[in-house]
This record gives sequence, C-alpha cells and structure tokens, in this order.
Amino acid sequence: MSRIDEVLLNLQRSSPAQGEFYQAAEEVLESLQILLDADPRYIEQGVVERMVEPERQILFRVAWTDDDGRIRVNKAYRVQFNSALGPYKGGLRFHPSVTAGVIKFLGFEQIFKNALTGLSIGGAKGGADFDPKGRSDGEVMRFCQSFMTELHRYIGPAVDVPAGDIGVGAREIGYLYGHYQRLTGRYEGALTGKGLNWGGSLGRKEATGYGCVYFAEHMLNELALGLQGTTCLVSGAGNVAIHTIEKLIQLGATPVSCSDSTGTLYHPAGIDLDALKKIKEVERKSLVAYLEAHSDAEFTPLADYPSDGHAVWRYSAEVAFPCATQNELTEADAQALLANGVRCVSEGANMPSTAEAVRCFLDAGIAYGPGKAANAGGVATSQLEMQQNAGLTQWSMPKVEDRLRDVMAGIYRLCRDTAQEFGSPGNLVLGANIAGFRRVADAMIDQGLR
Repeated sequence: MSRIDEVLLNLQRSSPAQGEFYQAAEEVLESLQILLDADPRYIEQGVVERMVEPERQILFRVAWTDDDGRIRVNKAYRVQFNSALGPYKGGLRFHPSVTAGVIKFLGFEQIFKNALTGLSIGGAKGGADFDPKGRSDGEVMRFCQSFMTELHRYIGPAVDVPAGDIGVGAREIGYLYGHYQRLTGRYEGALTGKGLNWGGSLGRKEATGYGCVYFAEHMLNELALGLQGTTCLVSGAGNVAIHTIEKLIQLGATPVSCSDSTGTLYHPAGIDLDALKKIKEVERKSLVAYLEAHSDAEFTPLADYPSDGHAVWRYSAEVAFPCATQNELTEADAQALLANGVRCVSEGANMPSTAEAVRCFLDAGIAYGPGKAANAGGVATSQLEMQQNAGLTQWSMPKVEDRLRDVMAGIYRLCRDTAQEFGSPGNLVLGANIAGFRRVADAMIDQGLR
C-alpha cells in the first residue's frame, strides 16, 4: 500500500461518512505522487498526514427564535485547516446541505486556493445548515447574531477572517459584523465582504465571477482562441454566476444559460443581465419569472432534468462556467458538453465537477480550469480588503480590478508552469495541486513541527 493510499484510508477511519472530503483529498493527493517521489522530505516529515487534518474544528449549536416565537436550533461549524501561510481565510455557507464533510472539503480546497494567490492567507471554511431563503430579515438577523455569539471567540484580523459564501451575502455579513462589534467593542477587519460604507472593498462581490472569466481568457489565449464571440453556458444564479455573466457580456461573449434550485433558464439570444439581477437580487424569485418578459427563452423545471445530470449542460456552446455548487457536473454532463463543442471549462464553484467528469475533460485535452485556481479571485480580493482595512483606506475600482487581473494571471502562469515542470503540459489540475501544496508544505517544514 502506498503512503497516499494509507493516508486516504486513515481519513475514512478518522472522519467517517464525509464523502465530499474524501473526494477532495483523493483528487489532490493522487496528483502529488510525482512530487513526493521527487522530494521525500514531504513524506519523511509527515507533511501529508498533517495537511489533511485540520488544525482546529469548532462545532457548535445555534439557537434562535423565529417570527412565531418558536425556538429553532441549527448545527454550525468552523474548520480552521491550515495557518502556515497566514491567518485562516475562507467563507461561511448557510445552506441545508451543510455538513461536517462539506465544510471540511471546502476548507481543504481553500488551503491550496489561497496558496495559489501568492498572498499571506491560510485555509478555513465554516457555516451552518440554516436556510436563509424564505426567512424574514428579523429571523436572519437573530440567527446571525446567535451564530456570531459563539464564532467571535475564534476569529479576528490576525487569526481568522471569514467571508461570505452560498447563503451569506451582504445582508448576512452586515448582521454578523454588527454583532461582532457589539461583542468585542472593536472596529477591525474580522470579516470581509462588508458594505462599502463600513470597511468593504469595491470589486469584492464581482471578484469570483470576474476572476473565473479572466482565467478562462488565459486558457483560451494559450490555445490561440479568444473569448469574444463565443457562446457560453453558466450554471447558478447567485453572486458568482451573475458576475460571470456580467464580465462575459463586457468582453463580447454571449452567456445563454443560468440555473437555480427550481430549474434551468436557456436564452439563445443571450441572458438579459438587468432582468436576471432584478429577479434574483431584488425580487428573490425563481428563474421562471424571466419568461414573463422573454418569450424566446425556455425554462426546464428541476423535475424534467435528465436522470444522469443537469439540463444546463445539454446545450451547444464553446465555453462552460459551472458556478453553482459541488458535484453539479456529472460524467454524462461532461460527455454532453464535449459532444456539443465545448473547448474550455472554467469552474466558478468549488469542486463542481465530479471526479469522472474531470477525467473526461482531461482525457479530451480541452482547456480545464479547476475551481481552486479559476475561482480564487474572490478570496484574493478578500485579502485586498484586509489590506485596505489595515490601512483604514479604500481603493478605487480600477485599482482593485487591476490587482485581480494580476492575481489571476499569476495563478494561471503558476499552474501552467508547474504542470510543464512535472511533464504534464496543459494539465492545470496537476499544476494547481502541486503548486499549492508545495508552497504550504515548504512553509510547514520551515516552521517545524506545529
């Protein structure tokens, strides 16, 4: 049995029933064998075993009162995975699907994503199985305040700086930060994604979607192709998907799809961004409402999805952007994309493609940007917000976007060059995993047994 197989087996024993975490760990560790063979220090000093176990796991209950006076209880987590490069950094997710395994997979991925940015941030993730959908502002506020009453003990600008994720937007960050200030008496950068009037950064809400598009640009340029004039598929209808669509339109591409928990919207003439923002950011309605003003669009309800995947991936296009959630793109979806002419996939979500789908993309030789590289623009801009908070200043949007472009270009070059170094040109999965691991592992070795 190899050392990698031994580590993965021990993970299943020590962290039972955490399938998403096993999947993320296996995907990374299998890429590392060539590095471990070349540099035995990482085995000899137990770096792999240390890196797959979080430095700290916090599990707590969140008790809150709904508008009917009923006491509700949710399960909440903060997994502080690795701080070798700097303070823990990673989002909070409020969604019914949140489990220990989901948070651990996200935190593990965050280690390498943050390392690839070249910035001084460690990896963490957190959240709760609370669903803000359909809840009043008062209910969301009371939940967030109860959540922060426990979490504030473990975070701070030099310790751990959470941000938003699925279900945690500007409203939730506002309630969380307001209660953090009440509890600590300090105005400091303990959260990112804040409002512009109280410590936020211009460009933060756009950053993940914009960065995902910039990464796709680099991949297409390497193939002597361009983004302008291409037809693009986008999944999701949240912050990442909306700003992916926005940047695609700005760069002359035509995004024709998006999706939410009710179904998939397909508009061959191109998604009407203003209509989409109104439906999802203002009215908070299902995408089916888009059809009221766009008779040439079509909507596929969730119940009509193919049994082996998702409707959003069954249309013709040149570029695909999975921006919804983990494991949303199956092997059958990948085969459909390839059959319909997709030449580039850039992941805006975390681990949105199953392991089988990833193998399809790699075997086909198309340009494939894994989430830990392609969607790192969000956390990179969060770190820029931390810099602005430390200096009590706010940068202009052009300055933030220039920095974001530089970071995404740097990530692409690092992944590309590392893949070439280890004999797999074009395999950005291998390049991202080895480059991210090596930066963190070298820091861990330099700092001794910690």
